[in-house]
Amino acid sequence: MTFALGAKSLARLEGVHPDLVRVVKRAIEITPVDFTVTEGLRTVERQRALVAAGASQTMKSRHITGHAVDLAALVLGEVRWDWPLYAKLAGAMKAAAKELAIPLEWGGDWKSLKDGPHFQLPWANYP
Repeated sequence: MTFALGAKSLARLEGVHPDLVRVVKRAIEITPVDFTVTEGLRTVERQRALVAAGASQTMKSRHITGHAVDLAALVLGEVRWDWPLYAKLAGAMKAAAKELAIPLEWGGDWKSLKDGPHFQLPWANYP
């Protein structure tokens, strides 16, 4: 089954780096699990609020510069947070990035705080 990004997801990609947008748009075409974009570009104020709420641990978020997106898995149109779904999403995102020759980091691969919905362009390649 082929999925497509909805209007809300496309709107949430506004301001996101074009390379990351390309990866997300290719990933939705090849993913085995439907997904929605929950966040792309964030304001400093939004990031500050997330840190204050404990939902983020840094003010150096790649979201602030448009170099990160958060995705949520959809099952029958409902957001699901089951970890195995995010491994499948990561597989599609990584495959799309490789196909497009765009480096990508997945928060689920981080050593400490694992963040399954989070994908970002690496600092080293996109300072």
